[in-house]
Amino acid sequence: MVDMGLMTHDQVDAARPEAESTGEGVLDTMVKQGLVDPSMVVVAKATYFGVESVQLGDLRISDEVIAAVPRHVARKFNAVPVSVNDGAVAVAVSDPSDIEAIDGLQVAIGKTVELRVASSADIESALSKYYGNASRDDGGIAQMIQDITEGEVEVTQMTGAVGADGEAVDADAPIIKLVNQIIVDAFKMRASDIHLEPMAKRFRVRYRIDGMMMEQKDPPKRLQPPIVARLKIQSGMSIAERRIPQDGRIQTNVGGKTIDLRVNCVPTQHGESIVMRILDKTGLRLGLAELGFFADDQQTFERLIALPDGILLVTGPTGSGKTTTLYSCLNYINRPDRKIITVEDPVEYMLAGINQVQVNEVIGFTFAHALRSMLRQSPNVIMLGEIRDLETATIAINASLTGHLVFSTLHTNDAPGAVARLIDIGIKPFLVASATRCLMAQRLVRRVCKNCGAPAVLDEAECRSLNITPEMLATATPKKGRGCPTCNKTGCKGRFGIFEIFIINDQGRKLIFDKIPSNVLRLKAREMGMRTLREDGTRKVLAGLTTVDEVVRATVVDH
Repeated sequence: MVDMGLMTHDQVDAARPEAESTGEGVLDTMVKQGLVDPSMVVVAKATYFGVESVQLGDLRISDEVIAAVPRHVARKFNAVPVSVNDGAVAVAVSDPSDIEAIDGLQVAIGKTVELRVASSADIESALSKYYGNASRDDGGIAQMIQDITEGEVEVTQMTGAVGADGEAVDADAPIIKLVNQIIVDAFKMRASDIHLEPMAKRFRVRYRIDGMMMEQKDPPKRLQPPIVARLKIQSGMSIAERRIPQDGRIQTNVGGKTIDLRVNCVPTQHGESIVMRILDKTGLRLGLAELGFFADDQQTFERLIALPDGILLVTGPTGSGKTTTLYSCLNYINRPDRKIITVEDPVEYMLAGINQVQVNEVIGFTFAHALRSMLRQSPNVIMLGEIRDLETATIAINASLTGHLVFSTLHTNDAPGAVARLIDIGIKPFLVASATRCLMAQRLVRRVCKNCGAPAVLDEAECRSLNITPEMLATATPKKGRGCPTCNKTGCKGRFGIFEIFIINDQGRKLIFDKIPSNVLRLKAREMGMRTLREDGTRKVLAGLTTVDEVVRATVVDH
């Protein structure tokens, strides 16, 4: 390998024909031929164009920075975002002289581009690391779909690791690669669910991102049977059974992370519909502050979850973040001097230092059975995934009355409604009053994108919908997102909780013991200081964390 300053004209002339035939630069060709050190070329280019050089392998680029340049744009222009500052994106490229490509990149992302120079090998490695491996000419799912021909779709290619004849199956089969890419893309886009829905003339693919359904590129209708077959076999379902719903699980690795997918298949009019719930098994690292608590509510909640005994129930519909809240509570109180056991169906996240038990209905290991066994393990804290029936509720109540702190969830619309639900299950009112320490309802709302959020003026209709007065607006800082590549043009990125916390004090216990109706209990709870879901959402709108539309969508009118 020769020094840049010692290159001869003969060496340059020898490399020129190959460079012209491949369309690469002479220096790049000489690097490929082993004549020039690639790091020296990078430094030379950076010096010539007056920009910085970067070693991408030494950098740890955050997800937020990567999101500033969509995957198809990064692949198209062979560019890797390095940092984001004041609306400008620093991007590493291998050829800073390609003005046309740089202009196209700037138009595509809608921001000022600040150039950095990196080697071609570094850029290709970073693209694979942060955006996933390319498929052929790298058009992602769209390119895969375009490339798949009818002749390539063979049933034997979709039978998983082993074919029907016992022979190994090609892992690079087109359908297998397409299904894998659908899962990888969903994970990288922070989707919580993948929906594959058969229609009369299309096979629709949608991701649920931040609670909202977003359509993706549809595979051709003709690929519906092999895609469904691949997923059913991968998740342990029977491909011969198409008349009844089935459930299964897939464990896979994406970007070095092990993720689980809970898979459900339901027969519909136009074929089998599949929904996959994505669970990141590497663990949950949310603190209470990240859940969305304001300082006053967080302080109250921290005091409640540090109590030595009693039941704390989190209520809300499916997908409202109840399990995430419970995990965050356990993380907060997890200390070496406490024994914590959970019983779940399924275990969604792995928590260090906590004993997690998964129920198995098939062998009769139910919530009630697991809970009875757990009590013999002498725990201080118990987390019960859900209270579903009288037997489970009774054991949980008795555990809380005998010195255990119990966390669990219920499906009710508001916090006071949990009292009626427990009594309806069959728990005596005096037991509910004695055991319960706190009832908390929650919903998830989307967060205003930090990248494109800007001050906003609330109109009269918006103020009226949340009962916002001029006095409240005087000190408010509402915001709305304009839409940018970081948030997929939605103006929102990520979600957090709004909460309704009902603390059961002596007055609350008397009300429960007296069996007052739910609507009356709700009014009394508000008189005792309970802030409703809509009121908490309004506070967060005025603080610029979310929007009026989000709070109105997630909550009902207070009466």
